[in-house]
Amino acid sequence: MVKFYDPKDAADLARVEAILRTAGIEYFLAPEAEAGIGPRQIRVAEEDLPTAEELLRRTG
Repeated sequence: MVKFYDPKDAADLARVEAILRTAGIEYFLAPEAEAGIGPRQIRVAEEDLPTAEELLRRTG
């Protein structure tokens, strides 16, 4: 799994999770490894990264 997104808050996290779920992309929520903006990092499989990024660009 690779880092995909660092949500800025809980609402942003829920929005991105919904996008990934709708597309059928599996993801993992990792605790923030270092001090960052969001509560958790969203990680996806490396092979799903291009698709996840494209979905976020289209909906963002």
